[in-house]
Amino acid sequence: QVQLVESGGGLVQPGDSLILSCVASGSTISNLAMGWFRQAPGKERQFVATISYSRSNTYYADWVKGRFTISRDNAKSTVYLRMNDLRPNDTAIYYCAAGRPGHQVVEAAAYWYWGQGTQVTVSS
Repeated sequence: QVQLVESGGGLVQPGDSLILSCVASGSTISNLAMGWFRQAPGKERQFVATISYSRSNTYYADWVKGRFTISRDNAKSTVYLRMNDLRPNDTAIYYCAAGRPGHQVVEAAAYWYWGQGTQVTVSS
């Protein structure tokens, strides 16, 4: 079993940056792919980014458009999501996920473990 705890969310203004962290415990994540998803009120959970266990492969949702960067430090059992140029429509709860999604990296159901989420609110 893997437990995931996200942190780093908060209230920011448009154009600001945030770095979200996800710390894993219980079992190693070094052999798992890690992903970030988000869910806005009244909307379905949406894929944001994923990184392979070896850190050699990353994949982003098209709408990220270079604003977000996913990274991981297996020695610290931590995954990060750096978000730049935040916009009001980035407001959501951001979730960390772990698993072996294979080719289904954008599918939430393909991930085995989930954190409780961290709220990101972008507002002036």
